[in-house]
Formats: sequence, structure tokens, C-alpha cells
Amino acid sequence: MSIADTLSLEVGQVVADETLTLTRDSLVRYAGASGDFNPIHYRDDVAAQVGLPGVLAHGMLTMGVAIGTVTDWLDARGWVSDYQVRFTRPVVVDPVDGAVVQVVATVGALDDDEARIDLTVSYGGQTVLGKAQARIRTL
Repeated sequence: MSIADTLSLEVGQVVADETLTLTRDSLVRYAGASGDFNPIHYRDDVAAQVGLPGVLAHGMLTMGVAIGTVTDWLDARGWVSDYQVRFTRPVVVDPVDGAVVQVVATVGALDDDEARIDLTVSYGGQTVLGKAQARIRTL
């Protein structure tokens, strides 16, 4: 049985559409887990000194929350066998409001044993991860 049949997939089908909020707390937790304590991720003064519009979310954090929408949808029915993105724009995390990130995951291609899921990840109406694609397989 093909992956399309197993998961009832069609090219163009949206499998996840989520709005996520990254906060300064999210950045602190991610820094602790990853060991990335670059001050542009938590100090407004340092971010301004280097010409940034504010404190930025870690690129890998943005990448991680984006693929989380796919793994949540997929659940225990399969796994992500490959995931790639290009970082195109920063996500500025406001100290009060955080940063609202929209993730839409769409079936981009199907073959017998694998599906390509295309992710559109945006912040402030602009794409922040380009060519974001995951390949999934079923159990």
C-alpha cells in the first residue's frame, strides 16, 4: 500500500495550519537546551549594537517549531526521514508580545513510499524559512 493510501493524502492537501507564538521565555529555554547563548537572542542592547531590529529567535528554534506541526499531525503513523530549510528572514521577538509565526504544511509530492511536505513559515506576513521541505515515511 502506498503512503498516499495509508495516510489518505493528495498533492495540494493542507495537513497542518498552525499559529505559534515564540516568547522571550521560549528563547531562554531554547538557549539552555541548545547551548546557544549568543546575546542577540536575549539582549536588546546587543541586538541594536549589531544593527538588528531587536532580539531574534534562534533559526534552529524556528525550524524546530515548524517541523513540530508536521510531527504532531503525523503522530505515530510514521516519521520524518529528511528536513531542510533555508533561513531567509529573522524572527524578531518582542519583549511583551513575542512573535507570532504561521506554519502551513502542504503535501507537495507523493511516491509509493514517501511524501514531500512543503512548509510555508511566515512571520509578519513574510516568509522566514525558504524551501522548507520535509520527507515523511510511514511505519
